This record gives sequence, structure tokens and C-alpha cells, in this order.
Amino acid sequence: MTVNLNLHMAKKHKDDEFYTQFSEVANEMSHYTNSFHNKTILCNCDNPNFSAFWQYFHLNFAELGLKKLITTCYSGSNTYAYKVQIQEVRINKDGSDDVTDIHELVKNDKNTLSILNGDGSFDSPECIELLQEADIVVTNPPFSLLRKFVAMLMKSQKLFLIIASQNLITYKEVFPYIRTN
Repeated sequence: MTVNLNLHMAKKHKDDEFYTQFSEVANEMSHYTNSFHNKTILCNCDNPNFSAFWQYFHLNFAELGLKKLITTCYSGSNTYAYKVQIQEVRINKDGSDDVTDIHELVKNDKNTLSILNGDGSFDSPECIELLQEADIVVTNPPFSLLRKFVAMLMKSQKLFLIIASQNLITYKEVFPYIRTN
């Protein structure tokens, strides 16, 4: 029981801000690398200061041939809600990204960091607008909002790849989507 104590406490306090490790993200994304070419990727539940999804796509931007990378940050995980949009990274002669942090990255005129008017929730009007701009959504949504998150994705008819609890496939709201392919 003590092994899951932090999960039980998070559920009790409605705090389900868990970050997927970079190695897990990189391993899963390796199966889809050809799917990202010339696509706009939206990580709509990802504080870029902590998110392994943001880090993976940022570090592999050129290699994956991304068109654009957008991430949004919920104000609950930071002091304010914001979005970062990347359309170009600076590459060193050795092929690595030379950007050390977000503030350096947005010094490039093609990239932006901006404060959102709302709270940055994935279902806020601003974030729904960004969803419409995206080709593929890739993230680890809040566990407590999985049903709502999947319903939004299905309604948008966007491609998506989410890392979530296996229990998601058994939800009565989700299983019909799996059954109908």
C-alpha cells in the first residue's frame, strides 16, 4: 500500500501532475517517427520546463522534420498559463540543437512564447483553437480528466498519441471507439 501512497494522495487532493520520463517518451515515439514529418505537433498538457514530450520533440525537431511544435502550460503547474510555438531550431555543425532553454529558443523570430488569456486548460477556448491548428496531439493528459480529454480528441478528429493508464481502454466512454476501430 505504501508503494501507491503518492498516487492515493494525488487522487485525494485532485493533483495528478505526473511527468512521463524522457526514456519512456523516446521509446514510444521511436515507433512513429515517420508520422511526424511536416506536421504540427501539439503538446497541450505540457509545461515545457518539465515535460519530456516537449523535450523530445524540441531536441528532435529537425530530425523528425516537424513543421511546428506547440505546447501549452496550465496555470496550476506554473504561476501563469502560456504557450510556446517553435518553427525553427538552431542546429550546430555536429547536428545537435544549440538552444539551452526556452528563453534562448524564442529569441528566434519564428518562435514565440506568449501568455494565455485563460488558465491554459486543454479545453479552454484558446487551447481548442490551437487544437484546430495541430495535425497530431501528443501528451500525457491529467489522469482525472482522461474521459473528457479523449472525448475532446475524438470530437476534433485529430490524430493523437497519449500515454495514459491502461485502464483507459476499459472506460465505457472509450471502449466503443476501440471496438469500432
